[in-house]
Amino acid sequence: MAVAGASAQLESQRQLAIADEHERAAVEARSTAARYGIAAVTEKSVARRLSPLGAVGYHLLHDRGWPGSRRAQVDLVIVGPAGLFIVDTKAWKDVEIAAGHIFRGQEDVTEQLETLADLADSTEAVMAEIGLAAGEIHAVVVLAGRKGIKTFVGTVAVVGELDVAAYIAARGQRLTPNQVNAVLGVALTYFPVLGAPAPIEISIPEPVLPNEKVPVELTAHELATDDEVAEAILAGILAAPIEDWMSFLHPDQAKLVRRSFAGPSRIRGTAGTGKTVVGLHRAAYLARSRPGRVLVTTYVKSLPAVLSSLMLRMAPDVSDRVDFVSAHAFAVRLLRERGIRFALDIRKADVAFATVWREVGLPGPLGRIDPNQGYWRDEIDYVIKGRGITSFEPYADLARTGRRQQLRIEQRRAMWELYVSYQDRLRAAGINDFSDAITLAEASLRVKPLNTYSAVIVDEAQDLSCSMIRMLHQLVGNKTDGLTLIGDGRQTIYPGGFTLAEAGISLAGRGVVMSTNYRNTAEILEFASTMVAELDVTDLEGIADAAPVVTRTGMAPVVTSFSSRRAHDASLVARIGEVTREVGTELADVAVLALDRYAIAPVLLALSSAGIPTVDLDTYDGTPVAAVKVGTIKRAKGLEFKQVLLAGVRAALLDGQTPTEAASLERHELLRRELYVGMTRARDGLWVGVV
Repeated sequence: MAVAGASAQLESQRQLAIADEHERAAVEARSTAARYGIAAVTEKSVARRLSPLGAVGYHLLHDRGWPGSRRAQVDLVIVGPAGLFIVDTKAWKDVEIAAGHIFRGQEDVTEQLETLADLADSTEAVMAEIGLAAGEIHAVVVLAGRKGIKTFVGTVAVVGELDVAAYIAARGQRLTPNQVNAVLGVALTYFPVLGAPAPIEISIPEPVLPNEKVPVELTAHELATDDEVAEAILAGILAAPIEDWMSFLHPDQAKLVRRSFAGPSRIRGTAGTGKTVVGLHRAAYLARSRPGRVLVTTYVKSLPAVLSSLMLRMAPDVSDRVDFVSAHAFAVRLLRERGIRFALDIRKADVAFATVWREVGLPGPLGRIDPNQGYWRDEIDYVIKGRGITSFEPYADLARTGRRQQLRIEQRRAMWELYVSYQDRLRAAGINDFSDAITLAEASLRVKPLNTYSAVIVDEAQDLSCSMIRMLHQLVGNKTDGLTLIGDGRQTIYPGGFTLAEAGISLAGRGVVMSTNYRNTAEILEFASTMVAELDVTDLEGIADAAPVVTRTGMAPVVTSFSSRRAHDASLVARIGEVTREVGTELADVAVLALDRYAIAPVLLALSSAGIPTVDLDTYDGTPVAAVKVGTIKRAKGLEFKQVLLAGVRAALLDGQTPTEAASLERHELLRRELYVGMTRARDGLWVGVV
């Protein structure tokens, strides 16, 4: 039998519990209302400061929906010439940033910024579908009422309210109006207009809200004047615009920049497919998205300076976290930092080899095969030292990929004797050559790994030796996105060769082929391809790529033979005048290239006499300069120009006649590959002077 009054007591307790819940809900609702009230005021204040951007091509999207969420919102999405900015306003006091974290008083609020960073990352993936480079999307937290704050927490910029207009405008004109429209179209869909607020499901009447301003506690500040805002925006407008291709890529390229590989990967493609551009953007993306530094390296010693300059213009926010250095320079730097004895002296090394060649090589079977000592020096540098071979047995069975001259076992013994004699001579003189630097650095890294780098990107990978690739692989091992090899077998211009299997690297299907040529016209590429059409073109993976798809057409290359060097140089000067006056090409977009420095000297004299300014590719660092670029084809690797003039080309390299002797044939083929590289530097016009 129930106790009298028990049910009434239970109902009383239930009602009290309901009342308690209503009181807690009321307290929470008032707190939330205050936060939203503060947010509304601060968002309006920030929006007011940014509104002048609307007059110079920016679009401000207020209170947009957070993609994938029914209720969350994005305070402000800005699309304009400087890129896309996802802005979140915070009315935070007592903010401190330390050790990669942001604190609000004693509370670590870094996680809130990480959520914004995740949104920027997902936005990058969506915008890659139309080709917007990842570096043009920015997550920004604006601290209300603050000035003089410009820093980063991870990949999120933290900027004071009074600094935000200048921060955005300072990035300059990154996108063209058409590109801005394309990005805006996607943003309007990806960040939807917020719907009506969620219905309030409570049984008590809605309170009548008084017409009072919500109190907001912000740090006192002086409002920025209209002149200060206008000055910041004008500075952005006047900033030097970056090349269109630096900010907007083909969608396939943009998606490849962000693609993740569970180990070493390879990006292949013939000349003009944008491999170097993708490599640069990938370096910036990896620097933003993970701890540690990124190393971008190549064989050509002058290319890193150019790439570094491009990175500074393309991604200034991470340029200080990306190292650009040639493979040889990296090895030498490592040895010096670790105190490993190394005495590089190329002149004395050349003398040492010439001496042992006269004493050991020329009188023996090697001299009877080819008396040219250069062929056998290459055998040491690219085949023996290039693989780090230290005993005869591995060399005796080596396939010697890429070398035309077959060597029987007795000839290989003679070669090994020449190599040992050369090394003995170097040791006796207490000197080293460039190949020794790689060998010593690789050995040092095996004993003591270097943990500086989270990613290594190798441009023109086909030019590096097997030992170089192994050395660089040791920096990152098989970690996800650790090693990216970029290159093209057709552009191999150094003797010897190897496969990645020899370097101990497995791609396991982590390879991508870029198949569209965005640089050359069909006419230029067709002519250049005749240089390598009959050659055995294989890549580091032992396969050849198919011919690329070409999207542009233009004028046919001009090939002219001359009876004298004087007539050749006069025609070259006239050609430069023609393309600058009639075609409208700037001097900075013209390059004169040659196979060697000997052919460059008369060109420099002729251009100087004609009053045409020049800059040597040996010292060119990528800084824009109104002068014709002049240098060897090797120094032009990785670069491109609107107009290219190839100077002093020997007729024998173009007439289709090939040597029958193996060593001479190999040299002939390497020079034709080099001409192919030089020709494919040209975007719009190609002139070839034959003497």
